[in-house]
Amino acid sequence: MANRYITRPRAAGTSPRQQAEWRARQRPIDLDAEQTHVLAYLEAVRAEPEWGPEAYNRIVRRLARTGHPVYGKARLHRAALALMHVGKVAHDEELLRRLRMKPVRTLSGVAPVTVLTKPYPCPGKCIFCPTDPLMPKSYLSNEPGAMRALMLGFDPYMQTAARLEAMQRTGHPTDKVELLILGGTWSSYRRDYQEWFVRRCFDAMNGVESATLEEAHRHNEEAPHRNVGLVIETRPDHITPDEVHWLRRLGVTRVQLGVQTLDDRLSALNQRGETVDDVRRAMRLLRGAGFKVAVHWMPNLLGATPQSDLEDFRRFWDDPALRPDEMKIYPTGLLRGTPLYEHYLRGEYRPYSETELIDLLAACKRLVPRYCRLNRVMRDIPAPDIAAGVTTSNLRQIVQQRLIADGTPCQCIRCREVRREVVDRQTIRLEALTYETDHSTEVFLSAVTPRDRLVGFLRLSLPHAPAPIEEVDGQAIIRQVQVYGPLVTLDEDGNGRAQHQGIGRWLIEQARRGAREAGFRRMAVIAAVGTRGYYRRLGFELGEWYMSTVL
Repeated sequence: MANRYITRPRAAGTSPRQQAEWRARQRPIDLDAEQTHVLAYLEAVRAEPEWGPEAYNRIVRRLARTGHPVYGKARLHRAALALMHVGKVAHDEELLRRLRMKPVRTLSGVAPVTVLTKPYPCPGKCIFCPTDPLMPKSYLSNEPGAMRALMLGFDPYMQTAARLEAMQRTGHPTDKVELLILGGTWSSYRRDYQEWFVRRCFDAMNGVESATLEEAHRHNEEAPHRNVGLVIETRPDHITPDEVHWLRRLGVTRVQLGVQTLDDRLSALNQRGETVDDVRRAMRLLRGAGFKVAVHWMPNLLGATPQSDLEDFRRFWDDPALRPDEMKIYPTGLLRGTPLYEHYLRGEYRPYSETELIDLLAACKRLVPRYCRLNRVMRDIPAPDIAAGVTTSNLRQIVQQRLIADGTPCQCIRCREVRREVVDRQTIRLEALTYETDHSTEVFLSAVTPRDRLVGFLRLSLPHAPAPIEEVDGQAIIRQVQVYGPLVTLDEDGNGRAQHQGIGRWLIEQARRGAREAGFRRMAVIAAVGTRGYYRRLGFELGEWYMSTVL
């Protein structure tokens, strides 16, 4: 029965030669024959006084000149782990860190695993959206994540397992997994497909098969790869009370809303098919049920100007019904084959110049409050697909440099994360930022270093309106607890890193106190399935879809 959900790849993918070369690069090093070479590499990596982006390349060139083979970092990392396991090399965390590929992937404290749903009709008719027959609506088959999903037939188990294996192979811990399910409008897919898709993702994280979603959830509480967040993306006009209940049953904790614009005139002009009232209603329902809410916003739509875009962006923070927790800015990409491209050919649409876009993004970033995380300022569309307009890949870096030079660095969460910095628990201070929404008083509690780097935070919702889910009606709700810095495995100590120093527990105690002082008798948390054990140790009990505690 499950096979009917699998989409078979309809593209050739990479050539046999390319696949053979890829397999050769992934093959483990033969330690019986090549141990001397591996030890030479490990000693060189340890001895390097300053470790930076080019350090490993220098070592490879130096050793290759003396007759050693060329090893990629991922293969060498696996060889080092194997030698440590049999006691031939002493365990060295710094050595493993230096051999980790793309360390930024887990610097926010979780291992992000992104999977795509199969191609499926989208209810939207947006004029800027690409229609690739091989892909879910709005995705292109030559985007890296989309190519991987296509080659794996959009199979949720295979996608999840492949990403976990790839991250482990490159040295990343994977026991705290944030699962991001992308693919257009999630809510438009059949619910039996949705449930099957989520269950199969959990099966891959659990390492065992489950007959039901509920069974998969129970397995994950003690699984090797525990789910600490589940994210889907959908349209605001698809969020209803019934949909909110359904999302909680699936285990969803964060919802990305494709808002794109708060201007109803632009929405109609670009055939979005929704209004700003739809956005307000969706955010009220989601926030009332404890979800984290992320929005997508698109400047440079048909009919927009840099000035009107800046005013549109300002509304997100001025309107109490909005005020999202996270945001992705996706400047409109002009793609051939879309109705927007026809407007461009008729002279009715003009993409912003790079200078205009940088000026606009800098102005927008100055408006972002400290409680919001700005995840992106540019979509990763391959440059050859963009017919006209900005294709600069490091746009965020350019904007950041502008803001720092102007003395107005961005205050969003992402720009203040502690990342690799050593954290002294004794020097951390608590900050509380309170703001109002049309459903609740929101309290953003943050743990901050003396240099104003964000170590962790907690979102506490103190509702003054009924909740859309009866289970949490009348309760304060913890909508998010996040501790940043390099991901620390479940059985490790913090050792100067932000995680596992009791910061999350401390923030939760502060939330208890704040909710009690505000007059609440119970406090709930929208706990991801893999975090249930953590909250049980803090006195929370599992209800139907939430965990809660008496204050």
